[in-house]
Amino acid sequence: MAGTDRAERGDSSHALPAIFAAGLLCGVMDITAAFLLAWIPNHVPPLRLLQGIASGLLGRASFQHGWTTGTLGLAFHFLIAFTAAGVFYAASRKLPALLDHPWFAGVGYALVIYGVMYWIVMPLSRLHRGPVTLSSALTAIITHIVCVGLPISLVIHRFARR
Repeated sequence: MAGTDRAERGDSSHALPAIFAAGLLCGVMDITAAFLLAWIPNHVPPLRLLQGIASGLLGRASFQHGWTTGTLGLAFHFLIAFTAAGVFYAASRKLPALLDHPWFAGVGYALVIYGVMYWIVMPLSRLHRGPVTLSSALTAIITHIVCVGLPISLVIHRFARR
């Protein structure tokens, strides 16, 4: 709805609360899914997974510094979640269809985030990941839809409708 007024869409005073809420929910859901999907089937403890995130910047040395690099990995994870929420919020100001159709927008955004993270960011990082299989790709895509795209889209949608 291109003619919807600013009050219905949400003004800039809602930007930070919307981005914070969307980023926090996305970050918590995504890291919880990562912990469960790594720990249960593969016995990868949460600390090692967090160090793996930090290894994107630090390389293999990340695994030698315990909770220091684990905490850094968690900070990187949430920085990415808040950035993804901020980008979606900014895009939703220019593309009203993202707010008009939050379920479709969330799924589409999840696919974009998956593509950027797995096919651009990770290959350019110092993270060494194993081969991509159909099963691992589908798991990552579904996780991004449920834990990243939809939470961000639905939270931003909710704030915009106040």
